[in-house]
Amino acid sequence: MNILSIQSHVAYGHVGNSAAVFALQRLGVEVWPVHTVQFSNHPGYGGWRGRAFDGDLIRDTVQGIEERGMLRSCDGVLSGYVGSAGIGPAILDAVARVKRSNPQAQYCCDPVIGDVGAGIYVQPDVADFIRQQAIPAADVATPNLFELGYLTGRSTRNTGEALQAAHALRHMGPRVVLVTSLMSDETPEGAIELVVCDDTGSYRLRKPKLPIAPNGAGDVIAALFLAHLIRTGSAPEALSCAASSVFGILKRTAEAGSREILLIEAQDELVKPSATFRAESF
Repeated sequence: MNILSIQSHVAYGHVGNSAAVFALQRLGVEVWPVHTVQFSNHPGYGGWRGRAFDGDLIRDTVQGIEERGMLRSCDGVLSGYVGSAGIGPAILDAVARVKRSNPQAQYCCDPVIGDVGAGIYVQPDVADFIRQQAIPAADVATPNLFELGYLTGRSTRNTGEALQAAHALRHMGPRVVLVTSLMSDETPEGAIELVVCDDTGSYRLRKPKLPIAPNGAGDVIAALFLAHLIRTGSAPEALSCAASSVFGILKRTAEAGSREILLIEAQDELVKPSATFRAESF
């Protein structure tokens, strides 16, 4: 399996491609990383160095891969943190190039826009690009609860509303929608839910809520979900595999009191999770 991953990169820590690439490689997936930014660390630290790249660099890099004749063997494209709206058309151009070479390839858009509590933390034109162009072009979308509400303009206060919003997002383009962090009025205390919807139905997975919310967890689960979806063809199975692995990594991270996810230390969780959670139809 080969995945083209277009998202951010940090030298220190595990977010964007710095999280997704290793996670996928540990599963035996070949990854072709193209970076939208090169930062010293996640901006959440309050200070960082580096810069965002432009669309021409991304186009040039993808064209080079195409010139090697490799896009025909690309099974999926993953996009995450965009950085600037100018990069957006280059990402969609990459998707179009891949799909011309391999019509079966799937595009997964992880719509990095914001989160509950933090609100929107990207530029308005980036959020507009994701909602108006990236989501309609996507086969798979992996929003968190905040992003689901923003993209659809719907309330997500309870499970029913979140489910309706997920199906509304499907009508905007993606055939598969994974909501990565659902906590509603109906979520049991001490738990967190993930929901996935596709043509076969709606599925919910519940797992214990850990006392941390580190950066990078969403990037890992989006990458793992796409890989397992391509491999199995089953959205609920892909959710079960991805969520179980991420839970194991975050559990180890919480036990160590680390701000950064312990992706390397807990790497065995990627291939053999210590706890298994199943997605169930609802």
